[in-house]
Amino acid sequence: MKLDKLRDAEALFLHQYPGGFQDEALQKIVRKHNVGKLSEFAATALTRESFGNQAQVLRDIVKIVSRSSMVSMFEKPKFRDYVNGLSRHDRAHLANGFKRLLHGNQERGLNDVVDVLSDGKLAKWSIVTICLLQYHPQREVFVKPTTTKNVIRQFELENLVYHPRPNWEFYEGYRNAIEQMKAQVNPALSPNNAAFTGFLMMVSAVD
Repeated sequence: MKLDKLRDAEALFLHQYPGGFQDEALQKIVRKHNVGKLSEFAATALTRESFGNQAQVLRDIVKIVSRSSMVSMFEKPKFRDYVNGLSRHDRAHLANGFKRLLHGNQERGLNDVVDVLSDGKLAKWSIVTICLLQYHPQREVFVKPTTTKNVIRQFELENLVYHPRPNWEFYEGYRNAIEQMKAQVNPALSPNNAAFTGFLMMVSAVD
């Protein structure tokens, strides 16, 4: 990681927005992404106990994907229709995959979710990681392909090779890199991981 580039980006961002993500000039963007309200919903809808009702938890996962401003508007209806059209066996497999991803063996869970979504060509980083972020906004990360590739390039993150198909090795490595970067900057840039990667997106877009 190029710490000097990160520090330069931090200084530039805080010069423009002295209050970080509490700055009044950023409030319109913060409200648009609505991470707080979705996280509140996810906190009750995606508990371990919620997975006892697979039909309801899948409906709630669809709601989270559909309500997120960070997921492509083209992917939302495709995901909803695909989940609704799954066989009973595949619905159970998908629900169990999300349960493991959120509450158990995360690597196995991610692989299970990707396996089910692959048949519908919906094994996209955005769909696979949005529930992770909303349920654990301080710990997990949302992988937005263009932003992620730009961050890896600009800050020269080592040993991270992006692939379009979600895989655990990359996710874990990217999550660790984000945690290391957060530790080096003003906490005002990271009220949650969505905000921090939003900061990285804004500064990498102008590199």
